[in-house]
Amino acid sequence: MAEKGELLMALEQIEKDKKIRKEDILTVIENALVSAYKKHVGRNVNVEAKVNTETGEMVASVIKVVVKDVTKPLVEISVQDAKKLGQSSEIGAEVKIYLDTQDFSRIAAQTAKQVIVQKIRESERDSLFEEMKEKVGQITTGTIYRIANKNLIVDLGKTEAILPGSEQVFKEKFNEGQYIRAVIVKVEKSIKGLEIILSRASTELVKRLFELEVPEIYEKIVEIVNVVRDAGMRTKIVVSSNNPKVDPVGACVGVRGARIKPIIDELRGERIDLVSYSSDPAKYIAGALSPAKTISVVIISEEDKKAEVLVTDDMLSLAIGKNGHNVRLAAKLTGWRIDVKSEGQKKHESEAKVERQTEALEKLEDLSEKTRKILAKAGFTDMEKLALLAVEDLITLPCIGPKTAEKIIESAKKSLRR
Repeated sequence: MAEKGELLMALEQIEKDKKIRKEDILTVIENALVSAYKKHVGRNVNVEAKVNTETGEMVASVIKVVVKDVTKPLVEISVQDAKKLGQSSEIGAEVKIYLDTQDFSRIAAQTAKQVIVQKIRESERDSLFEEMKEKVGQITTGTIYRIANKNLIVDLGKTEAILPGSEQVFKEKFNEGQYIRAVIVKVEKSIKGLEIILSRASTELVKRLFELEVPEIYEKIVEIVNVVRDAGMRTKIVVSSNNPKVDPVGACVGVRGARIKPIIDELRGERIDLVSYSSDPAKYIAGALSPAKTISVVIISEEDKKAEVLVTDDMLSLAIGKNGHNVRLAAKLTGWRIDVKSEGQKKHESEAKVERQTEALEKLEDLSEKTRKILAKAGFTDMEKLALLAVEDLITLPCIGPKTAEKIIESAKKSLRR
């Protein structure tokens, strides 16, 4: 073992460099002394070891109990032998027999060294764990040094991380030795050491890329409200501005796309739709369906969060997107159920509805087909309600005069009497 002064100096240096308390290492050394002595004489012996925190001197002693007749010599001592040591000879008293540590200090030193190395490793692992844990949600850069079962093993310098197949983007291909950027999504301790999980498919990657490229986001002038992503296909990101003079979408795009282009390049050409947040659901939904242009957004039910969107016939496929991913992402982004219809579809539905309502009015035998269609279009299809209407209620309809109105009411009453 190290000499007195050297030991304490070494421990103080370890404490400073590795953040391991000197007292903890001294406890390890004391336990090593005890363990070394027990290896020499047996495990049942009662040994005590102490290291002087001022000088570094090691002192070890065997503790025995004074008895009248010794039957267990490893832990008991006779009254006569206790007297010879100049210690208490009363029955039941404890006697300390100091040992020459030179006999087993070399073994103790080796044991202590091994435990100290282990403690240093544990300390470094704990320190690295805390450091990496703080980086969850942040972007990191590393080198792919191995590919195992579709999982990419990434060298981060101080440690390694895994980019599982489930966190990769389906159309991205990487090779060993290639640099890669990803976001840290999980850091955990495991039996093997530190387990760090990366992601290229997470929405957090998009958020962090925008923070890096758009100063207004980093400075909280522009805020990211929400992000939804179909990794490899399309991302929709809602932004709002805390400064009325700053256009949030324009700030994210940059002059001639200077800010958004590096992000699209990093995402290997993934499409990004920037949406300006609005508290008006109709405007919000219309923006969320970008790049499609909408004609109108009708809120069907605020309680159920259901809306109907009307687009031109040529915009329908763009609004819905390939395999429905555009409208699906818009719904996920806004939290609304969105039903997209084209002008042609809406017209067909309206005509079909009028036809159904006209059929319902066929009971009014005294009326012409034209009059029935006018009533159907206006929504007057209930016989009981028609019978209760006044002439003034009907003459507001196109081509319906007082006489025709009277005829409609009378016909409805007649239909109910049958």
